Amino acid sequence: MSRVIVVTSGKGGVGKTTTTANLGMALAKRGRKVIVVDADFGLRNLDLLLGLENRVVYTAVDVLAGQCRLEQAIVKDKRHPNLMLLPAAQNRTKDAVRPDQMRQLVNALSKAFHYVLVDSPAGIEMGFQNAIAAAQEALIVTTPEIAAVRDADRVIGLLEANNIKKARLIVNRLRPAMVQANDMMSVEDVQEILAVPLIGIVPDDEHVIMSTNKGEPLVLAETPTLAGTAFDNIARRLEGETVDFLDLTVPKDNLLAKLRKMFSTKLF
Repeated sequence: MSRVIVVTSGKGGVGKTTTTANLGMALAKRGRKVIVVDADFGLRNLDLLLGLENRVVYTAVDVLAGQCRLEQAIVKDKRHPNLMLLPAAQNRTKDAVRPDQMRQLVNALSKAFHYVLVDSPAGIEMGFQNAIAAAQEALIVTTPEIAAVRDADRVIGLLEANNIKKARLIVNRLRPAMVQANDMMSVEDVQEILAVPLIGIVPDDEHVIMSTNKGEPLVLAETPTLAGTAFDNIARRLEGETVDFLDLTVPKDNLLAKLRKMFSTKLF
């Protein structure tokens, strides 16, 4: 049975699209058929983060306008056959699609994929309503900043009002040193405010910017990174595995050394 999950936040710039791209690839690596849907009409970026911008010919809007078949608009990832993208239109506004049309698209996709991950635009207006129209579950991405947490709290209320009860929290760009110095909210602080089960903590990591610029999701990196490992672990938790959260109180160099050792160890 297909799972339709919207990745949302409310506030822009907190890492929704990066999360969608990395979770999509991580799940595909685990043998699941995954399609990521860019619901940010007018400001699409998911194709860039996946390095697929030059392969987009048709978009979701073209499908709805009857200008192409759904299969023609789907872009296959060049690195992993299990991952595909349904891009948004760059030259249309968020009003170009209605929630009932989005529901129609996603319902058609859910027949062919294990996971449909919908990348929601920022805000809580029409774009958000489109993104959640067919969702069964939600991943709420926030950074440990009061403005982002307040917006996430508003989104949680809207999700509940739209009967999306299964919501889980991803705290992104955590800086443990700032938390220890009381200059940043802790994960516990965020959880206490939002009262949503935690599924992932992603540390602030310069490799995220590098991977974004290259169009290569971090979970594909040969050398493990903190953020890439965190995204992989979120995918494993989505699959039902029990995975401990990374111990981010360990100094960064020591933790990276442990990760490298873990990945280089060969089992005989």
